[in-house]
Amino acid sequence: MASLLVLGLAACTSASRSTSDSFRLLFNRQVEATPAQVAANRYPQIQLRAPDMSAVMVLGYVDDGQQSWYAGKEAVFQLDRDGLVTGTSGNGRQFSMRILGDSPFDHLAAVTTAVQVQRQYDATPPYAVSVPVSGTLTRRGTDKVEILGRPMQLVRFEERLEGGGMSATNLYWADATTGFVWKSRQHLAPGYAVELTQLKPYRPAQD
Repeated sequence: MASLLVLGLAACTSASRSTSDSFRLLFNRQVEATPAQVAANRYPQIQLRAPDMSAVMVLGYVDDGQQSWYAGKEAVFQLDRDGLVTGTSGNGRQFSMRILGDSPFDHLAAVTTAVQVQRQYDATPPYAVSVPVSGTLTRRGTDKVEILGRPMQLVRFEERLEGGGMSATNLYWADATTGFVWKSRQHLAPGYAVELTQLKPYRPAQD
């Protein structure tokens, strides 16, 4: 079932890019996507806000849990099943990230005390490989977050990042029961953060 889903998504990549192009132009005019616009597009969608681009990304394909999302022709973002950005390409920059050892994001709803997260980053430019960054993930209070006009009560997690020129805080707003991250602000490099909001989440098929 999973392989069939991946093949189906891969076949739709060109259409996904085309759809994302139209949304990107919409956002360049500073117009918010409406619930009707999101519902009319059958692809999973994520709102992206970054220092150098703004778009509604659409899912292109999934390979072994890694999701490839397209921001028009400008960039591709890779996300893991936990909603973490694991890589980007396009717009003159490349980036990748990996967590060493067990990831607390695999069971985020169960995190009640501060936990350590060890990461490695690669980035171009500048040319940097396996840059170590230490994170401290802490569960905070519950926030009201509105997505497409729908209010949601989500648990806020803060992850303090230090090392490799990084001194910043990632933010995650997650479902208290499932740990699904609906919204996040993630730093991909010093001084470069992206905000992701799930508009129409990707729901993998269950066996």
